[in-house]
Amino acid sequence: MKRLAQLFAGLSVSLAFVAVAWAGVSGHRFSNIDGGQLAMDDWAGRPVLVVNTASQCAYTPQYAQLQTLYDRYKARGLVVLAVPSDDFRQELGSAAEVKEFCELTFGLDMPMTDITHVTGALAHPFYAQVRDETGFEPRWNFHKVLIGPEGQVAATWGSGTRPLSPPVIQAIEALLD
Repeated sequence: MKRLAQLFAGLSVSLAFVAVAWAGVSGHRFSNIDGGQLAMDDWAGRPVLVVNTASQCAYTPQYAQLQTLYDRYKARGLVVLAVPSDDFRQELGSAAEVKEFCELTFGLDMPMTDITHVTGALAHPFYAQVRDETGFEPRWNFHKVLIGPEGQVAATWGSGTRPLSPPVIQAIEALLD
């Protein structure tokens, strides 16, 4: 009986660890550019591509590919989350300006956060957790973090990797239903 109790005690610790691992980075909330909140938990079971963006960057044209990616795969479950950030001093002055610019210039209708810190001590908890768990931190605008359906970091890419590049497409397709 003592052996059985030890086995169950170990099992409960293992199950608690699995539950924490299963949650991954999915428990975070962002301020929505439209007001309110965007909860990563609302997208549980779906892949989410999180991209720190800026409106006045040489990589800003990637917004068009992000929208194409979202349009192509949203019916199969993909969420593309744009996270405008002024950490690299290339974002417009207000969330309203960012939203208008993105809608008028790129026809964006994907989820977008309010202007958010993605690096350093003020980094949003999502980015802090990704950095702590993987060592990946945006070093510039348009860095990409692909979150798998179970909330794990599935892949990361730097600014130079275009949203419609083969590595990004292959990683996303591998996670779709």
